[in-house]
Amino acid sequence: MSGGQTEKQVGLITDFQPDGIMVTPSYMLNILEQFHKVGIDPRKSSLQVGIFGAEPWTDAMRREVEAAFDMHAVDIYGLSEIMGPGVASECVETKDGPVIWEDHFLPEIIDPKTGEVLPDGEMGELVFTTLTKEGLPMVRYRTRDLTRLLPGTARTMRRMEKITGRSDDMIILRGVNVFPSQIEEQLMATGGLAPHYQIELYKAGRMDAMRVLVEATPYATDEMSKTAAARMLTKRIKDMVGVSTEIIVGDPGEVERSQGKAKRVVDNRVAD
Repeated sequence: MSGGQTEKQVGLITDFQPDGIMVTPSYMLNILEQFHKVGIDPRKSSLQVGIFGAEPWTDAMRREVEAAFDMHAVDIYGLSEIMGPGVASECVETKDGPVIWEDHFLPEIIDPKTGEVLPDGEMGELVFTTLTKEGLPMVRYRTRDLTRLLPGTARTMRRMEKITGRSDDMIILRGVNVFPSQIEEQLMATGGLAPHYQIELYKAGRMDAMRVLVEATPYATDEMSKTAAARMLTKRIKDMVGVSTEIIVGDPGEVERSQGKAKRVVDNRVAD
């Protein structure tokens, strides 16, 4: 079924006992919340494999979902202009990046500014040429997704590294390039905080500024715990990403939930 109706999703999982689920990773967190809300232990569900895609997600989120449901979580990559889901998929044996099905799709990595083709292992923008598609073939289609090409492991075809972001969703904050996945990585490493977040960009005088809206876990909602978590996340983002941010720690459920792709960035800057 489509996204939304999270309570019904949990009911269907419970009733029909499926082995697998395929959703966006942010929506899987909503399903996890609903399991807890109705008092069902997610580790006792029938789910064995989760296939997650359509938005960047970190290995820290993978570990959280796998531990919560006692299942495997793998990455899938696709885009409607090329085929849809399944252009590349991670192998459950290795979980080391989606394998590109090179018998159907020819991948390249280019410099997003110059268009120069980069060698395997270099970070850049992913470009695809379809080899077998007949209805709407694509030649050197620019995806805007940033990754690198890697040698095969569990399969002979080349892998792509997990998408770190898009060339068109990169935030430039006071000269520093920031991707939402970098903020997520630091959030997941900070105790007392849930994995839900939203980045807000705004003007502070003439300068661009950023605040991150996050949530306390149900066991850390007192003001002392919230303050400590905010300080720790502020420090981690400054040390690891290189930008100063304001952190607002709300109660569980206060950050806007995804019913499909998560809206990670809200840009409230007004051009002069």
